[in-house]
Amino acid sequence: MSIPQELERREERLATIAEAKRKIEARAAERYAEEQQSYEKKLAERKNKEQQSGKRSKGKPPKPPESGPRAKDQVNLTDDESRIMPKSGGGFEQSFNAQACVDVDSLLILAAHATQQANDKQQVKPALEELKKLPAEIGVIEKLIADSGYFSQANVEACEATGIEPYIACSRETHNQRLEDRFQEADTIESDVDSVSKMKYRLKTRSGKDVYAKRKCTVEPVFGIIKSALGYSQFMRRGLKNVIAEWKLVSLAWNLKRLHVLSTTGQKSTGMASCRALSRLLSSTVTACWRDMSKKQDWMTGLCSMRYVGNMFSVLRYTLSPTGC
Repeated sequence: MSIPQELERREERLATIAEAKRKIEARAAERYAEEQQSYEKKLAERKNKEQQSGKRSKGKPPKPPESGPRAKDQVNLTDDESRIMPKSGGGFEQSFNAQACVDVDSLLILAAHATQQANDKQQVKPALEELKKLPAEIGVIEKLIADSGYFSQANVEACEATGIEPYIACSRETHNQRLEDRFQEADTIESDVDSVSKMKYRLKTRSGKDVYAKRKCTVEPVFGIIKSALGYSQFMRRGLKNVIAEWKLVSLAWNLKRLHVLSTTGQKSTGMASCRALSRLLSSTVTACWRDMSKKQDWMTGLCSMRYVGNMFSVLRYTLSPTGC
């Protein structure tokens, strides 16, 4: 390498590092604004509680947030819109967080989106917004089932505000419960309690346990089959917008596979009022996906995404089963 080429390479490298630092500082400023808002809210709640009780609150007051970048802050130079997230089994990975709302009767994906946020608690409200866009012919969504990673008082209240009954676990399920604990009926509850207390009571009832148990055999298999059986274990495109389009395309392929299984095996979904309404939804989804992909010049990664979807269509064609696996 010649001296001018080496100097040019170093200048480009320094410019890349400077741009990365700028992005880290911007993220730090955004994080500080969110933490400051949360800090002020906690202070106001603490002060209000002291005024109502006439006593000083116990425990340490909330700690104010620190401004500026932190020692472990970093940005990925390959895809700066991705984030480091914990993965199952331990460790961390550069990722996006893919979400899906699955109908418990048909295993069809009714809404799908992807985000940079690792915390699932922030994904209930976006999911509710996506569900509002569904055609009326789909039917009325009555219940929302989610694990403890989605639990917060704000999410419970958001579900009830939209007329959906939440079944969100408040803590991790205890494994290997005793039979008497598993089938024990819940105690009575007062009518004037808050929404979270009502949901906790609902989850302790026999009917509530039956509803929540459906989560294990609906949304979990959908993700498991897409990742393991269909071989889609990573996104092929870069950038959040492209990842969202890719994930919706994958969800579309899954829905086509499920619709074919339901139609050929004689299964009927009690939760779907009209397959024609879902067909309209799928048509608009694939149109949006293609529009997002066509705006980009990076056709190779787009074709790689289509290759995975093509594999799903081949599975749809040759390996049908009554369960849709």
